[in-house]
Amino acid sequence: MASLIMHIDMDAFFAAIEQRDNPELRGKPVIVGALPNSKRGVVSTCSYEARKYGVHSAMPISQAYKKCPNGIYLRGSHSLYSSVSRQVMSALETISPVIEQVSVDEAYIDISGLQRLWGKPEEIGKKAKALIFEATQLNSSVGIGPNRMIAKIASDYEKPDGLTVVKENEILDFLAPMDISRMRGVGKVLCKKLRSHGINKITELRIWPQKELANIFGDNCANHLYRQSRGIASDVVGLRGERKSISKETTFGDDVTDQEYLRATMRWQAQDVGRTARRHKLEALSIHIKIRLEGFETHTRSKKFKSPTNLSDDIFKAGWKLYQSSKFVGKPVRLIGVGISDWQNKTQIDMFSETSNKNKEIDNLKDQILDRFGKNSLLLSNRKSSHKK
Repeated sequence: MASLIMHIDMDAFFAAIEQRDNPELRGKPVIVGALPNSKRGVVSTCSYEARKYGVHSAMPISQAYKKCPNGIYLRGSHSLYSSVSRQVMSALETISPVIEQVSVDEAYIDISGLQRLWGKPEEIGKKAKALIFEATQLNSSVGIGPNRMIAKIASDYEKPDGLTVVKENEILDFLAPMDISRMRGVGKVLCKKLRSHGINKITELRIWPQKELANIFGDNCANHLYRQSRGIASDVVGLRGERKSISKETTFGDDVTDQEYLRATMRWQAQDVGRTARRHKLEALSIHIKIRLEGFETHTRSKKFKSPTNLSDDIFKAGWKLYQSSKFVGKPVRLIGVGISDWQNKTQIDMFSETSNKNKEIDNLKDQILDRFGKNSLLLSNRKSSHKK
């Protein structure tokens, strides 16, 4: 049976909720994330009216203010957004039990073999959108395809309020005219390098043999480009069998050399990784970090923990120590990430110290706060604490 994956992406989620609940904001440029006087704040989400001014997610709030000084800037309510997110996921659970929520406003759903129950893929997509709107009065965009990558690109194809279905025999034609920047993992630096070789469209990338791409970009990058340009990607949704690793990566809009900013980023990543591990009752014996410099130059470092752990503080300290001991300190960083793997054998005895138990209690309390108030509710405090040490 052929796989069929649906990707749901809520349209301008935070801003749309604010406009839904406050009619005075409708039709106006709404920017959610931070107030204009925030030095470190970034745009979490902005309305489509704000996007006309060039504002987009992850943009520094100071830059957004220059582009759109008349915009309405809101800090937002993460508890409200999390509550609405749960409504969205509950609605989707009525279609398929195999759901993987990848962020507060985004999820993959395996709808393979559900045509007899719900109809053609287009009808399943329409049903998903209708259920979400009925539950939240919010619009969503849906993409359906044979794998995760195609579904993801398809959901962005006709935003907002879009529905795009790509069949197996349509993949190559669907991708061909797209700009290379539409591919996942192709940032500004790699994009610039590709364009310097006359590669602007995905169809132009396909002409190049993988061996020639490897000579220019390296084996890993060449394999990544080769597969994506042909629409080859995973069709796995959710946890099927034991998860091999848990990781979190951050790609920066501009290369970063600020050590405190990198440190704060890794602390937040460790919090997210640890939380996921605790949710799935996994404890790791190994940790690894990933560092990407300019030109897609990517490096990894790894080590073993002294004892199995899923504590966020253990993950952060070990990851940051790996970075500090690397030869890349001070170099401009395009991407940084931390991950854990190598789960302890289930027959091993859990020998936590009193300190570990205290850290466990702290992490459990943080998890409760994050579950209640949203993923970014502890971000500021983490960054502040990282500057104190």
